[in-house]
Amino acid sequence: MAIVDLVMPKLGESIMEATVLKWHKQAGDSVKLDETVLEIATDKVDSEVPSTAEGTIQEILFNVNDVVPIGTVIARIKTSVEEPAGHRPPAPPPPIEKAMVMDTAPAQTANYQASTSNGSNGSSSANRFYSPLVLNIAASEGISMSELEHIPGTGNEGRVTKRDILQYMSDRKSGSRKQENEDRHADRPSSITKNVQLATQEPRTSPSYSGNVEIIEMDRMRKLIADHMVRSKHTSPHVTSFTEADVTNLVMWRERVKKDFEKREGTKITFTPLFVEAVVKCIKRFPLINSSVDGDRILVKKDINIGMATALPSGNLIVPVIKGADQLNLVGLTRQVNNLADGARNGKLKADDTQGGTFTLTNVGTFGSLMGTPIINQPQVAILAVGAIKKRPVVIETPHGDSIAIRHMMYLSLSYDHRIVDGSLGATFLTAVANELENFNGEREL
Repeated sequence: MAIVDLVMPKLGESIMEATVLKWHKQAGDSVKLDETVLEIATDKVDSEVPSTAEGTIQEILFNVNDVVPIGTVIARIKTSVEEPAGHRPPAPPPPIEKAMVMDTAPAQTANYQASTSNGSNGSSSANRFYSPLVLNIAASEGISMSELEHIPGTGNEGRVTKRDILQYMSDRKSGSRKQENEDRHADRPSSITKNVQLATQEPRTSPSYSGNVEIIEMDRMRKLIADHMVRSKHTSPHVTSFTEADVTNLVMWRERVKKDFEKREGTKITFTPLFVEAVVKCIKRFPLINSSVDGDRILVKKDINIGMATALPSGNLIVPVIKGADQLNLVGLTRQVNNLADGARNGKLKADDTQGGTFTLTNVGTFGSLMGTPIINQPQVAILAVGAIKKRPVVIETPHGDSIAIRHMMYLSLSYDHRIVDGSLGATFLTAVANELENFNGEREL
């Protein structure tokens, strides 16, 4: 009988690990080809892992809630195929593969890996796995490799997670880690380092709450969102600019064509693809808005991939990405917007659907808000929020004088990373988007 290894699949360019959520099969269960074996989760999206062979589950190597590196064997399947004589199944890949990190991580990651090999003293901490995200945070905060090796990890096999390094930085700023780091640098056998760390941790006491309080535990996605928002505020100095736009022509045009559009294209046209279209035009004029920061370098993205914040039935938020938005016409944008929104609400998004965004649009007006101050979706440098469209009396300037008319008005707000986007660029870009919407051609053909 041949044994087939089931490995943790690659779920996106920047994803290095995934969490086991649920096993659909147990040891001894039969499984068909492409039948779901388990559910996994990354910091972007949940996904199912299908079987790569037909047979019987011989062994399950990880438990629920374990964090597993990409490419690691997670289960073994015994098949009915006869093994060739003298054939031995390949040895499972080691749980820590530095080459994988160096291939997919940015430049800082490679530098950290090099310092690890050069300064290795044979201790187990030198072989610790660090995700590209943790290494990037460490590089941006000036945390040395030796310092990083002594941060207690709560992940699988003591791995340092985002939460661990952010908590460490918070404690370091308050000065509570100084003495602890000095103690850890003392000569101690590496084999007992983890036990010493556990012993030196202060016991946690259960908090008490006064009054009539309902305690709700955060679900996994809400915890990820919370971490992402805190990290964004910690990383980028946020500035938000505001403007308003008269979108009467756009509203009237959509109202006139929406029935014919749905009949012809088989999908509804919302305001979102019209907003995305305007944003794409302005990004082409101001490419620095479509960039990210890597240390002291600015990476201007040539691809325009627009993320659109989408509310889930659970109340959580996810940001699927319209890839190559500048290559799509209005019909193509509409199909992409609707398909991604439906996939998000029905839990059908793939890991790649949330990867590679270069700019984000969030429609706070969907819930009735007039305006908002959105938080930047890292590692991007700007995010645009559009508010609810309301009829208001406004002053109209004409060659024959001013008049007051009822118009469809909308507020727009742009939050941007002040490290590279100054107020002049942020305000100019925002005004350009407003002008695109205001000057929408009301006689446009489908």
